[in-house]
Amino acid sequence: MNISVYTEATPNPATMKFIVNKLLINGSVDYATRESAENSPFAKELYKFSFVNGVFFASNFVTVTKTEGSDWDDVQPILKEFVKGAVESELKVQTVEQAVDVDFEGTETEIKIQQILNDYVRPAVEQDGGAITYRSFDAGVVTVELRGSCSGCPSSTVTLKSGIENLLKRMVPEVTEVVSEAL
Repeated sequence: MNISVYTEATPNPATMKFIVNKLLINGSVDYATRESAENSPFAKELYKFSFVNGVFFASNFVTVTKTEGSDWDDVQPILKEFVKGAVESELKVQTVEQAVDVDFEGTETEIKIQQILNDYVRPAVEQDGGAITYRSFDAGVVTVELRGSCSGCPSSTVTLKSGIENLLKRMVPEVTEVVSEAL
């Protein structure tokens, strides 16, 4: 298979999405720090670049967060070539596969919230190089975790409040607010 890689800007100026024509992982995994990448040969190699400050994988892409002071014009071609070579040589994203859990648990309202997040929000967030995880629902407040390019993104608050919160309030009347859990 001839591997092709193309890049896509994300709403977060510090992250870039590197998309390949091959499935890299079922689900998603975030290696927000160099230390967290121990079980990922692919992420460990990316972290060898001094300008890499975060690595996130989902389906057919890897989102890379660059260090402050690095310029995408300088590092993008290097990363693009590296990603192509890593995929061609079948460098593993994970040495141990994590099970993809789509079983929703909780009350009827919690299950409905999780289903909406999975069906409507997750695909849109993944398009921007990120991921969203449901954490809890308590007294009308839905708590989620944003990862990948969404973590620390200047527009994530707008996405959270204008997009996700409005959608959930419309579809689940018990929801009064959506907040993001800080990592």
